[in-house]
Amino acid sequence: SRVNQNGPIAYGFRGNSQNLDLNRDFTKNDSKESKSFAKIFHWLNPAIFLDNHVSDGADFQHTMTLITTQFDKLGYPLDETIKKVEKDIYAGMKEKSWNMIPYVEFENANLQKGITMFYETPRYSSGFAALFGTLSFISETHMLKPFKQRVISTYDLMKTFIEKASTNAAVIIKTKKDAASLKINQKTFPLKWIVDDKNESAKISFSGYEQDSTLSEATGLQKMFYNHNKPFTKDIIFYNKFKSTNIVQKPYAYIIPAGWQEVISRLQINGVKMHQFKKDTTIYVSIYKIEDYKSRVIPYEKHHPNYAVKVSEKKDSILFIKGDYIVYMNQTSNRYIVEMLEPTGDDSFFAWNFFDAILQQKEGYSDYRWEEIAANYLKNNPELKSRLEEKKKSDNKFANDSNAILDFIYKNSPYYEPVHKRYPIFKIL
Repeated sequence: SRVNQNGPIAYGFRGNSQNLDLNRDFTKNDSKESKSFAKIFHWLNPAIFLDNHVSDGADFQHTMTLITTQFDKLGYPLDETIKKVEKDIYAGMKEKSWNMIPYVEFENANLQKGITMFYETPRYSSGFAALFGTLSFISETHMLKPFKQRVISTYDLMKTFIEKASTNAAVIIKTKKDAASLKINQKTFPLKWIVDDKNESAKISFSGYEQDSTLSEATGLQKMFYNHNKPFTKDIIFYNKFKSTNIVQKPYAYIIPAGWQEVISRLQINGVKMHQFKKDTTIYVSIYKIEDYKSRVIPYEKHHPNYAVKVSEKKDSILFIKGDYIVYMNQTSNRYIVEMLEPTGDDSFFAWNFFDAILQQKEGYSDYRWEEIAANYLKNNPELKSRLEEKKKSDNKFANDSNAILDFIYKNSPYYEPVHKRYPIFKIL
């Protein structure tokens, strides 16, 4: 609940016993609750998923709003199916006298520009469910509406889902099965999406209140408020089309060294099939190196998530040992696997700090001792010496920084630890 919510009298807060927001935990699985949810979810393998919420934000006339998972993200043939289900749900709620609209995510937004479909990454329940081809929704009743209205509208929404879905159950279930089969053979997977705001996607009838201002009794300064004496209804643009970016090629398989147990256990909870090597094996693989990234300064859900991740990629032979895991990409959970194991994904394991240990350089050198070894190494490696001279010519600051020069030689020598910033998930292409 929130401080200005209109009922109920008794309420709690969103933090669980670890003070985690469960609706940010569907991929990182820090809580026992989310682990239990994953087991139940995969056991049921639902065609439709609904998660009931209460929203804050701008004041408007609508009691119920709805987040529908992104059509484009679901892909063919589920994209058209969810549009049909969504249309039926809106019609069913209208029959029950609820003027429902898409979720409104704004505080002081300019309605002249329209509103945008919620970008639900896999940390959220609906974004997580969509990874497995489930038609997923989150209801958001508005906190300023009386508690009774919120309860009844939620009850009516669940009834509507049951009524409308049951009449089309056979088609929905078949489409989900067809989509699961297609996922096994899908070649590429987008990891990020951006709103297509250049094209008008849809129009909705929005009933709101005009913004006004008055003197605040709390601060003594001007405050904005929504004036209930100035209601309005008008058509606004709703941008519900997204363009895919950061598209990755599906590998033949991923290899996960057995030491990364926290990652392995989460994949297992989510039904990912894996096999362990029965003997030490050398394999030619594709290897990522983390070239750049940023981390949140302020803690977020027990983590300091990484973002703006940039990687380079090379191929080499790596020795894997008995007990390491191989994940073949011939599974209905392919989308989930790619989202979690590719380091540039929004809610990947790398984003949630599961691999931060590789970002720390464990070994270094003493300058006075390394200088002699570095000089000898350059003498015996003319190609590296040539690269160093070229770098000096193109970068005057580097050329006058002895520490930077020594570091360059070190990081291009066999003395530099190979696992520093080397992403520990490998791909067979």
